[in-house]
Amino acid sequence: MFCIVTRIDMHAEQGINPGERKMAVRDAGKLGEQQQRQERAGLGYIRAIADHAFSRAASAPLVGGNQVRLLKDAQENYPAWRDAIRAAKHHVHFENYIIYDDEIGRSLAHELIAKAREGIHVRLIYDWLGCFGKASSNFWNHLRAGGVEVRCYNPPHLDSPFGWLSRDHRKTIAIDSNIGFISGLCVGSRWLGNPKKNIQPWRDTGVEVRGNVVAQLERAFAHIWEMLGEPIPASEQLCSSNQADAGQMNLRIVAGLPEMAGMLRLDLLISSMARKRLWLTDAYFAGTSTYVEALKSAARDGVDVRLLLPSGTDIPILKPLSRAGYRPLLVAGVRIFEWNGTMLHAKTSVADGNWARVGSTNLNLASWFGNCELDAVIEDAAFASEMEAMYLDDLANATEVVLNNANKVRAPGAPRHAPRGLNSGGGSIGRAAAGTLRLSNTIGAAFTNHRVLETAEGKIVSIAGAALLCLAIFFVFFPRFLAYPVSLVCAWIALTLLYRGYRLHRERRRSLASDRKAEEPQ
Repeated sequence: MFCIVTRIDMHAEQGINPGERKMAVRDAGKLGEQQQRQERAGLGYIRAIADHAFSRAASAPLVGGNQVRLLKDAQENYPAWRDAIRAAKHHVHFENYIIYDDEIGRSLAHELIAKAREGIHVRLIYDWLGCFGKASSNFWNHLRAGGVEVRCYNPPHLDSPFGWLSRDHRKTIAIDSNIGFISGLCVGSRWLGNPKKNIQPWRDTGVEVRGNVVAQLERAFAHIWEMLGEPIPASEQLCSSNQADAGQMNLRIVAGLPEMAGMLRLDLLISSMARKRLWLTDAYFAGTSTYVEALKSAARDGVDVRLLLPSGTDIPILKPLSRAGYRPLLVAGVRIFEWNGTMLHAKTSVADGNWARVGSTNLNLASWFGNCELDAVIEDAAFASEMEAMYLDDLANATEVVLNNANKVRAPGAPRHAPRGLNSGGGSIGRAAAGTLRLSNTIGAAFTNHRVLETAEGKIVSIAGAALLCLAIFFVFFPRFLAYPVSLVCAWIALTLLYRGYRLHRERRRSLASDRKAEEPQ
């Protein structure tokens, strides 16, 4: 507009009459409006491109007409779950990584059995490894006897030696195609803490969703259910496509499957597109080199990148392993905070006050590539603002990790010992996986020189080298301790492959026989 006004003034000095001047002003106004329309069209085009990119990256379309309620910790999540289950009229689909056979787990079982006895279809999926040692077979049999259909994800099989690497890490509920819950919470008393023993609740986050998107949540549950046995009968599935809008919010349901890495692709897009703020909360951070570089690049570009991570751990060796990855992030300008409470178990993101994610996916390879995960991605300014406010409240109970004068990582004033309540817990598997990823990343870098090792990783490399040397010496004097396990694993894998080959060959013969029978004249 500055150039346009200047041009008008120049014509005035050359003796343009008032009528011509008005015409020039009107033309300038039209040109300004046209420019604004072009800018709006350009922004609309960019938004459409971003929407397509998000949808394709995560295989999750943007769904409108929803209502989302933010639920903080077990004190808000568990009562909301209970009330929704009690109000169910048609079906309850419950999927969770860990369900403890404790006061909270038995209370949930009581609610589900009560609905099943009313004639409501109640289905439950739990993960074998997640619940191993947490709930006995008697607990699941009690649910089945009460009318609840229970299926276990990926129990060990002789014909699948490495099947245990894939886990169902989701924490979701879908009820009557009307209301759903997505969260990072498992089912157990530790999420509520124990005030009598001065044990604080675990910090976690979930959402309640209503509207059209619940159909996406139910489809995700039905997919896993069918992987484990007979599918849900079509006659029992409610049609939610014709329901009235429950609200104005737009969101996606990102239902991650092993090796798909949809959430990783979306996380990388968000880290690349964030312009002002990218605030992350994660329980078991062990980002890939690609994701770490994306965070570093965003921070160098002026984006306020923050990571809120747990301080306490029930596996002491994992703390130095986790902190070994802090230094390059801190040098690049990423701010890292450690939670001062018992355990931080939430998995959330919020970017630029417009985009937010809540769900089960941790920022590590196990979640991105190995597990079944599920997250709600909400594109709504009001909800994102609520998430940012909650994040700032959390930072009030966290200690910022900084580099001292010697460029060493330290957390001034952080607790020296793990908080009470972390002697053992459901998160130990996740922490072990994250620590193993960090360890393998460091050792791999030491062998391949694909990146410069940080000074903080020197201790890890030395310990790993000493351990391998001790193993080498031990196996020299006692070779059978190496030969027998290797022979057993090789034989197991060989028998598995032969069995799988036999089954495939048999299925092929049956298929050919069926085709020949169909071709025979009737």
